[in-house]
Amino acid sequence: MIVMKFGGSSVADAARLRHVAEIVQAYQSQKPALVLSAMGDTTDHLLEAGDIALRQGKVEIANVEKLHLATIKSLKLPVQKEFNGLLDELKQLLSGIALIRELTPRTKDYLISFGERMSVRIAAAYFQTIGINAKAFDAFDLGFHSNSNYGHAELTKESWDIIPKKIQPLIKEGVLPVVTGFIAKDENGSITTLGRGGSDLTATMIAAACKAEEVQVWKDVDGILTADPRIVKNARPVQSVTYEEAAELAYYGAQVLHPRAMQPCMKTGTPVLVKNSYNIEAPGTRIEQARTGAVKKSAQGKGKASPDKTPVQPVRAITSRKNVTLVDIVSTRMLGQVGFLEEVFSIFARNKISIDMVATSEVSVSLTIDTNYDLGEVKKELSKVASVEVKTGKASVSIIGNVKRSSEIIARTFRIFQLIGVPVQMISQGASKVNISFIVNDTEAAEVVKALHLEFFGG
Repeated sequence: MIVMKFGGSSVADAARLRHVAEIVQAYQSQKPALVLSAMGDTTDHLLEAGDIALRQGKVEIANVEKLHLATIKSLKLPVQKEFNGLLDELKQLLSGIALIRELTPRTKDYLISFGERMSVRIAAAYFQTIGINAKAFDAFDLGFHSNSNYGHAELTKESWDIIPKKIQPLIKEGVLPVVTGFIAKDENGSITTLGRGGSDLTATMIAAACKAEEVQVWKDVDGILTADPRIVKNARPVQSVTYEEAAELAYYGAQVLHPRAMQPCMKTGTPVLVKNSYNIEAPGTRIEQARTGAVKKSAQGKGKASPDKTPVQPVRAITSRKNVTLVDIVSTRMLGQVGFLEEVFSIFARNKISIDMVATSEVSVSLTIDTNYDLGEVKKELSKVASVEVKTGKASVSIIGNVKRSSEIIARTFRIFQLIGVPVQMISQGASKVNISFIVNDTEAAEVVKALHLEFFGG
């Protein structure tokens, strides 16, 4: 068994659905389960409809109807009655929002769930017309149970037991389950959404719980690339990365799986293959556990672990993220004092501000946060115990590399910074040691990425 997940751009319209069907047919012998996102920009259109109902008191779903009805017509599908039932349910929900002029987090989750629910029903109906024994399922009917943290729900432990009991019999019967990504239900029966990377999490959870051979995440790029192709034209796919490396890449700006989406597979060791639905011949990137050594078999077939002698590229990939704010906090109170750092971090925690990177010395701490946060109250509180300088317009440039060659990576990186005349404003090496990040000005980030890519990958 394998699990295949396709994102919104991969199922954006009738033509893309036909293409997805061809891909699925090619993997039929591997007994796939399918996870789909909402079609194209449907989630945005649903949020827009909710906003119109809330602010203007009107029910407007023309954009949602147009895409889905055009797809049904183009594919000549016999699902009009079932689809109309979903549309009627959506209209009733929007009418309620328009009437009471309120859109709670619970209602918002219910609202945006319609995208995935419509997507799987259309896809399954089309697969049936071409001879695939497909059946559409809402994830919550297959064991996806969550807490009630609407917008960012976490799956419950019982999901691990229920999901395989629901899905494995379907696979054995030769059914292709077409499952909604992104959504679940809480103990009260209310629909919840799983937050960023939610559809990927649905796929990895099914794969891990059902002990699948692998989970394939089909996107619109040739896997994980050595850099953003919009910055580095000759960026190339990375053959394989570890879970830890992929998590660091995603966190620091690369368009990969969200770190939380990889957690189920990290728990079970299930490989993740990132593939391109627009270029199916590309081998993609494999995300798997770190290898401790290659196994060489003797003529008698007995294996013995031995170190892999293949030369290892010191850097896997280079990524960058703009809209970073650098906060420098300096206080002589830090010298020999207990609790200063605790006080600094507690101030950010009380104001619900997430810290990305940290660098400390005996009398100072520098940290970065997302530019979207309002630092007014934080700066006011920090000023009572230290001098504070907030610097906006910054970017982080992160190098994901071989932990055993971090000294070499840092030395070569600083040489490049010196050659191109860009000062490093902060450096941070993660606890995993696979990530080394530097803070520079927003305007310098692209130049730095290009120069570092040339240094480590040539071309």
